[in-house]
Amino acid sequence: MPDANYMDDVHVRMLRVTEDLRAIQRELNCAAMQAPGDPELMEALSQLPEIESLDVLKSALDQMRHFLWFYVQVMTSGGEAEDRPRQSAPVNQGTKEAALIEKLKHPTDAAMLRYYADSKTRKPN
Repeated sequence: MPDANYMDDVHVRMLRVTEDLRAIQRELNCAAMQAPGDPELMEALSQLPEIESLDVLKSALDQMRHFLWFYVQVMTSGGEAEDRPRQSAPVNQGTKEAALIEKLKHPTDAAMLRYYADSKTRKPN
């Protein structure tokens, strides 16, 4: 389980990445506004290395967006599930059936988190 210092480091890193993404967006926006009037800039921006780096960034951001959506779903569903009244018949918490029901409450979310956790070394889609 990550400790508080680890999570603080993650939060600081998220802030830095967010600032970097905003700066990249501003710079690309300026280039897009200048390119139509500058044929040399338009040619430079349409070169293969530029297009490839944009594709890699887009792919990584798409993958992160999907992961964050599932992460938020998993992290927020635990508290909400406890606050909601039980809709099924009460089950003795000591039985195997109760353990199975608990395990299967959010199988899709758990499977997606495992998938993304296992794919850390995978190339972005």
